[in-house]
Amino acid sequence: MDDILKQALLYDFYGELLTTHQKDIYEQFVLEDLSLGEIAGNTGISRQAVHDLIKRCNKTLQGYENRLHLVSRFLTIKEKLHDINEILDRDTKPGADTMELKADIRRIADEIIEEL
Repeated sequence: MDDILKQALLYDFYGELLTTHQKDIYEQFVLEDLSLGEIAGNTGISRQAVHDLIKRCNKTLQGYENRLHLVSRFLTIKEKLHDINEILDRDTKPGADTMELKADIRRIADEIIEEL
């Protein structure tokens, strides 16, 4: 997974657990795509302090994910829903076995429920 996408997903799920100061800096870096120098200028702290804070935030957010697995569950469920959509697209083809399609969808739905 792309590093920026991973950081954004971790922030989406766990960002509220960061302090206001951490959120402000992390948002500038990940969501607004500002450089360390730009963030340092905006916040009045050194570039090194910004770097250290972002690194610490990444470690904190990844720690939450390692314990709670919300992002990985989200991605797994998203993938399974994509699979269901593909199965439904198969149904539009002539001669599709409706019972087999229903069984496939039910199996994936059961996997999603198990994931939750």
